[in-house]
Amino acid sequence: MTKPVQSEAPARRPSVLTRFVLYAFGAMIVLTLLWTKASPWLSYPVAWLSHVALEQAAPMWVRGVHQQLGRMEVDTAVEIAVPNSGGRRAEVTLEADPGRYAYGLPIFAALLVAAWGAARAPGRASRAALGYVLLLPAQAFSLVMYLLMQLAGAAQFDVRVLRVDQWQLEAIVYGYQVGVLVLPTLVPVLVWLWLDRQFFTNVIVRGWKQSLAASPAPQRSAG
Repeated sequence: MTKPVQSEAPARRPSVLTRFVLYAFGAMIVLTLLWTKASPWLSYPVAWLSHVALEQAAPMWVRGVHQQLGRMEVDTAVEIAVPNSGGRRAEVTLEADPGRYAYGLPIFAALLVAAWGAARAPGRASRAALGYVLLLPAQAFSLVMYLLMQLAGAAQFDVRVLRVDQWQLEAIVYGYQVGVLVLPTLVPVLVWLWLDRQFFTNVIVRGWKQSLAASPAPQRSAG
């Protein structure tokens, strides 16, 4: 007597939330590696915006700004004492990599790729181009605050050397904390949420609610 052959149940496809997280994680690794090679070119507009901002916001400090791919140099009018030079003084020169705080671009791009991988969300190229432009002001702010913090540190945070009021020095310190610790990772997520808000609402939020509804409710023990 032969037994009927039972067909195997098809493998369950991962949820949209799981696919989104996996795609985002993988894309972030790949895009970050690519960013390390392409950042000198992609961050050049950040250096240009920072150049304009420094000359407009701090003309009493900035003598000139020199830009190259992957490098930015600022000549300042702030003089400090040179250690072990018998009292000789020299003007402070600042250096920075324009891509130092522009790494939010691969984060933003990874979220776009994850949305496409999870639910084939359309409009990736146009959103990527618009997001790149929207990220530039925040990236320039971070770079400017990094340079100003360098200048304040070189002057030992002395308001007399910097020729500013105490509240202006405190504003630089606070702006540095926001621009360096918060904006580089927060702004790309906010820009993505705004540009992909329909996908986030219809796919991510709905999928999260469905996963909560499908999970069994915890049973209370009889007391």
